[in-house]
Amino acid sequence: MFPEQRPRRLRTTPAMRRMVSETTLRPRQLILPMFVGEGLDAPRPIASMPGVVQHTRDTLRKAAVEAVNAGVGGIMLFGIPEKRDPEGSGAVDEKGILNVALRDLRSELGDSTVLMADTCLDEFTDHGHCGVLDADGVVDNDATLRLYAEMGVAQAEAGAHVLGPSGMMDGQVGVIRRALDEVGHSETAILAYSVKYASAFYGPFREAVDSQLKGDRKTYQQDLGNAREAMRELELDLAEGADMVMVKPALSYLDIIKAAADISPVPVAAYNISGEYAMVEAAAANGWIERERTVLEVLTSIRRAGADVILTYWAAEAAAWLD
Repeated sequence: MFPEQRPRRLRTTPAMRRMVSETTLRPRQLILPMFVGEGLDAPRPIASMPGVVQHTRDTLRKAAVEAVNAGVGGIMLFGIPEKRDPEGSGAVDEKGILNVALRDLRSELGDSTVLMADTCLDEFTDHGHCGVLDADGVVDNDATLRLYAEMGVAQAEAGAHVLGPSGMMDGQVGVIRRALDEVGHSETAILAYSVKYASAFYGPFREAVDSQLKGDRKTYQQDLGNAREAMRELELDLAEGADMVMVKPALSYLDIIKAAADISPVPVAAYNISGEYAMVEAAAANGWIERERTVLEVLTSIRRAGADVILTYWAAEAAAWLD
């Protein structure tokens, strides 16, 4: 009698569904991005990202410890300076907010988690671009690389286990790798933002870091329709010594995550970015979706596409749910 095949047999109970689940989502696979603001005396809420704040140095320590205790796999740290200049000099200053906060967290957490640093100039420049500008106002790739090398060394010396070059400059991974090795930081890993699209979903992040950007970053971030180019970028970063690679954003680029996972010999990360977070939070606040179920569905979809780790603003909360 039809039907002879009944897949529903494997869905009958929670225990049955758990036993045959093909995709796992565990706290260790989640990385929490965190923001620390220079000169703050209290956390500053980010209006477009409900529940996310610019931390003070003290509240950053406390929230980071709580996240690690919840089981997250790591923390990605972004710094917001009080002053900016065309060269983004605060990024390489050992007393700059990001490097000071890295020291705070390394002192507080030691090796109990993986401490990651955003290795990019955009938060520190007064024009908001990820690199320095030439006389025509165009981002100068090679001049920027020299600063990335210096920034990477400063972050490693401040205690970062992993550097996250996110500026999409050609050659950035190789330059940072050589700079690290030359000064004895050969064990510091690089998570390359290999595939970073010029996305409309970055809007809330611009508020989070008080971005000074006017215009766009289309001359260095990737065109949203290009997939073969993404694989080329990934292969170049691997050749330059990337220890992990990333696709950003995540939800509109699940096919790219899958393609990256199919060819990458190193772990693949995906960044569940601010606009994706904000959409879910807004819909949940209006009662249109079930928040916890939606969050876990989003994160599971990114894992199912092939991401080994996920950067997400829900990391600490989702880790608690999963345990």
